[in-house]
Amino acid sequence: MNVRAEGAGPPAHELVYRQLREMILFGELAPGQAVTIQGLVDRLGAGMTPVREALRRMTAAGALAFQGNRRIVVPVLDAAAVEQLLIARVALEPQLARRAAARCTPEAIEGLRGTDARLDLAIARGDVRGYLEENHRFHAEMNALAEAPILTEMVEGLWLRFGPSLRVVCGMFGTRNLPDLHKDLLDALENRDAEAAAAAMEGDVVQGMTQIREGLS
Repeated sequence: MNVRAEGAGPPAHELVYRQLREMILFGELAPGQAVTIQGLVDRLGAGMTPVREALRRMTAAGALAFQGNRRIVVPVLDAAAVEQLLIARVALEPQLARRAAARCTPEAIEGLRGTDARLDLAIARGDVRGYLEENHRFHAEMNALAEAPILTEMVEGLWLRFGPSLRVVCGMFGTRNLPDLHKDLLDALENRDAEAAAAAMEGDVVQGMTQIREGLS
């Protein structure tokens, strides 16, 4: 996984940031795992300066944490942290679903159904990485329809905090036991029923965070 040279697309520091973000979001870095500059330099084929910048951005977002002796680790979620993440997600994500219901188009819904179909296929295959990627893509695509960038950025920060733990839970229980209410949400979006969309999203969030809490306990 090598960083492309600057001038061939986004600058190196942005590419390194995106790669580190995906490593955290999809659980390539496990809760409690230490992260070093040199380790990321070797793994990403990047320079130290963009790696330092990516680590700074991730620690500022709470996706990584400083410990003693200048160590950087992936935070381990406890019950209190899971509860706070649940409260924050329930406050934000149903609002995005409500807004999306008022703005979605048939083409957007068709795209979401395609993403959800790939998600179902990943579940059937037991493909944990595929599940994590398609599940995040589904929510990100739906959130984009809300046209609320401030709320969406806040939600993305929350996902970074529980992504590594979700990967652990998927590894423990497998993909077939992972709940979602995406079909209900899609039907609500298609009917432009904002309240039903918000309710489906809240149910999806509560189910997912409950499974994380039970898995970690």
